[in-house]
Amino acid sequence: MKVYQTKEIRNIAIIGGNRTGKTTLAEAMAFHGGVISRRGTVEDKNTLSDYREVELERQQSIQSSVLYAEFNGSKINMVDCPGFDDFIGETISALRVMDTALMVINSQNGVDVGAEIQWRHTKAAHIPVIFAVNQLDHEKANFDETLHQLKEYFGGSVMAFQYPVNAGIGFDAVIDLLQMKMLKFPANGGKMVVEDIPADQMAKAEEMHSALIEAAAENDEALMDKFFEEGTLSEDEMIKGLKLGIANRGTFPVICVAAKTDQGIDRMMDLIIKNCPTPDEGRTMKATNGNEHKYNAAEPFAGFIFKTAIEQHLGEVAFIKVADGEIKKADDLLNTTTNTKERISQLLAFAGKNRVEVEKAVAGDIVATIKLKSSPTGTTLVAKGDDVIESTVYPDPKFRTAVRAVNSSDDEKLGAALNEIRKTDPTFQMEQSKELKQLIISGQGEQHLNIVKWMIEKLNKIEIEYYAPKIPYRETITRSAEAMYRHKKQSGGSGQFGEVHMLIESYYEGMPTQTKYPIRATETYDLPWGGKLIYNNCIVGGAIDARFMPAILKGIMEKMEEGPLTGSYARDIVVNIYDGKMHPVDSNELAFKLAGRNAFKEAFKNAGPKILEPIYDVDIFVPADRMGDVMTDMQGRRGIMMGMDSEGAFQNIHAKIPLAEMNKYSTTLSSITSGRASYSMKFSEYQQVPTEVQSEIIKKYEEENKDEE
Repeated sequence: MKVYQTKEIRNIAIIGGNRTGKTTLAEAMAFHGGVISRRGTVEDKNTLSDYREVELERQQSIQSSVLYAEFNGSKINMVDCPGFDDFIGETISALRVMDTALMVINSQNGVDVGAEIQWRHTKAAHIPVIFAVNQLDHEKANFDETLHQLKEYFGGSVMAFQYPVNAGIGFDAVIDLLQMKMLKFPANGGKMVVEDIPADQMAKAEEMHSALIEAAAENDEALMDKFFEEGTLSEDEMIKGLKLGIANRGTFPVICVAAKTDQGIDRMMDLIIKNCPTPDEGRTMKATNGNEHKYNAAEPFAGFIFKTAIEQHLGEVAFIKVADGEIKKADDLLNTTTNTKERISQLLAFAGKNRVEVEKAVAGDIVATIKLKSSPTGTTLVAKGDDVIESTVYPDPKFRTAVRAVNSSDDEKLGAALNEIRKTDPTFQMEQSKELKQLIISGQGEQHLNIVKWMIEKLNKIEIEYYAPKIPYRETITRSAEAMYRHKKQSGGSGQFGEVHMLIESYYEGMPTQTKYPIRATETYDLPWGGKLIYNNCIVGGAIDARFMPAILKGIMEKMEEGPLTGSYARDIVVNIYDGKMHPVDSNELAFKLAGRNAFKEAFKNAGPKILEPIYDVDIFVPADRMGDVMTDMQGRRGIMMGMDSEGAFQNIHAKIPLAEMNKYSTTLSSITSGRASYSMKFSEYQQVPTEVQSEIIKKYEEENKDEE
């Protein structure tokens, strides 16, 4: 493969809903780009991009695939992205580094859920979008309705660059509104034929062409002046204006293809090369120190690892977007995150399951390498300097479950397997929770974690089970209480003796200091799980020697780590140790630790104990016509609406909902909105649970632990 320069490169993220034909379109582009000599199909399980075992079994994309095509002297890098929202991390990674999004729309179904969701991510990434209306050869294809929906959902800047002459069975021609010609496609591919527009199509074509000219003129003052003077623009002038509009998201072209029958692909690729921004014409890669990498091949090398994959026979593969300079085999680079060196042992251009070695890659290109020591997704590699390119922002998890190996002897292997998945999937999280005594995994939805289960069981041969995750409650008190405890034990020889008297109070910011007992010393602890512990020494007259005070504190902390009500962490408590007794022989640290622990337990139960639960800020993006159902369900989850914003035909509901009520919410929300709604959630605060809920929580805890000492 030749070394392509920055101006010869186009980077395209192929996105859209499930079953729109993205993988088939990527296959057709690779075929027309000379990467393969024969096209595979999803049905025959031999495509370039859906080649992993899980994808072959399910016939859907799970991970993104990096591909390329060489066409008319240019290189088109592509990332074929999954259509399901559960795997949105793959799309976000692609949108972070590609320069244009090619959104594939199924002409039978029009704008679907996936398109709605992924459109929002293109807005957040501020990336240009081209719409490819696919499957125009299907008997139910309806281009006019699809175009109407595109304009309705995504605005008046959606502009048809083409329209089909005969959508449906027998589709073989489009009117190209830039060239003002009819393009005829031979059956099952082949070189297209350019013909004059038939008379019965001319009026429609001229009307749509005029709208396109006006849209092109609006993006450039000089073109606008010429348009006002002459009333038209040449094709080259239109391309100039439209290219500006595409780059700044002022124009969203609509093109026509039938990927399965290989029609319209050449012209689509030509339009991409002529109209989409080159890397140095699009967004820059910004560093955390304010520097910007503008895809300048003359600068020292800087690159960003946007994706990591585990490939058969290769192991761990790092995919790099070259942000500046050039990268060659045997280069020594610096990982600016860890300040360690990495040597480039091999450079590869990936075409899905195929790959070829390349000599080097220049600014703006996509390349892969293997055998890096410690450079995961999100790493910046540089030839010199200390820039750290800004990290990709991924959505917080929305679905969590506890997991365990059916055979406990597989626990260690399970942990290693989950860590491998985390390397390649930034939206997957795992935590061995000391608090909950569970291994908790989190992802973007139930399907996401079902795929994780499939991979563990099929690829790692570890049988696992999912079960309900516990809620990380907190315990606190609402009033003051006193208690004493005497620990006394005699078993021959020296015994154990310690007596502790304490007053505990509920802590809050700005609270007055208690005056019942004089405070000699105060220690303040910010607890690792949130909240505070204030530890006051109020001992007078030497009732307890100062050397035993740390032991009492240790006993209190042990009980705060396993709260008296539900075994959850306790927080926001003031403990005043005001009296006690010692024995000249039998008193020791263990005795006072146990006395402090048990005195705290007794006082806690008499101090109006309350359970706190985690509350999450939840943003629900829902079609306006489904809002009532969503609101009803939200209220059943003890949710409180905090506000609402409108965005086109959608409403963005802002609510606070307890984590305990969010179990499997992604599945429920998809069910009641036919998959059209999406949501995000982020921890907000802890709040007291209602009394009736607290009683249920305590009862359940006691039943689960009734056989324990």
